[in-house]
Amino acid sequence: MHIQNFKTFCDLVETQSFSKAARLNEVTQSAVSQQLKAMENYYDMLIIDRNQKKFRLTQQGTTLYKTFKEILTLYERLSCEIQEMRNVVSGSIQISTVNSIGLHELPPYLKSFMKEFPSVNARVEYRRANLVYEDVLHGTADIGLVAFPVKHKELTIIPFATDELIVAMNPSHPLAAKDSLSIEELKEVEFIAFEKDIPTRKATDQILRNAEVEVSIVMEFDNVETVKRALEINAGVAIIPKNTVANETDRKQLVTCQLDEGKHIRPLSLIHKKTRMLTPALRSFIETMLHSPSHKEE
Repeated sequence: MHIQNFKTFCDLVETQSFSKAARLNEVTQSAVSQQLKAMENYYDMLIIDRNQKKFRLTQQGTTLYKTFKEILTLYERLSCEIQEMRNVVSGSIQISTVNSIGLHELPPYLKSFMKEFPSVNARVEYRRANLVYEDVLHGTADIGLVAFPVKHKELTIIPFATDELIVAMNPSHPLAAKDSLSIEELKEVEFIAFEKDIPTRKATDQILRNAEVEVSIVMEFDNVETVKRALEINAGVAIIPKNTVANETDRKQLVTCQLDEGKHIRPLSLIHKKTRMLTPALRSFIETMLHSPSHKEE
């Protein structure tokens, strides 16, 4: 058995999906099935219980998984130690991020990182918040970038920045002339919101609930870019992260104002699985995210 077969099998077990295991290993779904069949023939035993509707390993399959995982951990540790001895930072990093961070916070960090470590291939995928957690937990991503991080026993959470939630609107909106707004002034105002499972929507709902203010939600979207497009056509106002609307305010397409109750902070964090082996590339990326001197340049 080749080490890559071990990894494909472990990815299959952890994701419980032939398609995800195929994507992680850049092979076809059919190839994953063929590798599994070849493994069963090689060890002369069933590895997956095909009588169950849900993905389930046989007892022998569970033993194989545990052993293969130990082998992979040792192999990854060896690879890391060899890179460190050679003082080499290379390889690839898979980053899963929500749109607002990936489009408006990550680019200067990533630019700084790629300039210092050109041999590393950093791949970024834009996902809904719940799927970022899923990607990291299932091993589809090495690193996740999220707002309002949620604690999980299998995850390490590393804060790297904060943003502020502000009110944004079209310059022709009746509230646009104000420098600051009280939350009470949003009562019954036509409001553009994120969908209910988005962390920033949950934070916004809490702000309104604390002030006992109800708004009139006219539209709901799953990402900040479509929220901004709705603001540009004057469909309502929205509470959104300040950094995500910087370009539009500079171009006078939108205006923003603070909520006069004070700053409402939006914490941003990296997440990775606690058991994830941190390669020199991953450690260097995390260090860049924490200490990059250029993250406010753009």
